[in-house]
Amino acid sequence: MRLVAPPNRAPASVNRYLLPYEQDVVTIRRHPAVLIGPVAAVLGALIFAGILSNTVVASSAAVLAVIWWVWLLILVWFVWRVAEWSVDYFVITSQRLLLTQGLITRQVNMMPLGKVTDMRFERTLLGRFLGYGTFVMESAGQDQALSRINFVPYPEQLYLEVVGLIFKDPNE
Repeated sequence: MRLVAPPNRAPASVNRYLLPYEQDVVTIRRHPAVLIGPVAAVLGALIFAGILSNTVVASSAAVLAVIWWVWLLILVWFVWRVAEWSVDYFVITSQRLLLTQGLITRQVNMMPLGKVTDMRFERTLLGRFLGYGTFVMESAGQDQALSRINFVPYPEQLYLEVVGLIFKDPNE
């Protein structure tokens, strides 16, 4: 399965960082598993707030209000994390790799394909079960802004796509 995208498939929030001569090869969001921690925090806080609400500790209305306001803050934090995930993209172009992050403060990390000297992907047991991996890239003796990308969906296919761009077919 190839994940090659038609030209200009990237959303406008990513398209503004592409050079005129670059071709968008793959544009994806990070795997939704990046939200496992926030989901667990919201559900755990909900259960904890529910238990505290039914105990002797929460006998007054003020204590109940504080418990549920704290849970509401955790819920707002969760919604913020989901919104951040929805605008974060990993982009593979014909010239470079980009990782755009951030809802308010935008951060764009980039590595030219020509600088990648070594690339591997890692998959934990949970990553194999859920379908995500981590890309680790190295360049010749330099510390790059884009050296590790966590929660990459379809890591095998994307790995082959990137390696195919780095090591072009000599017959073409």
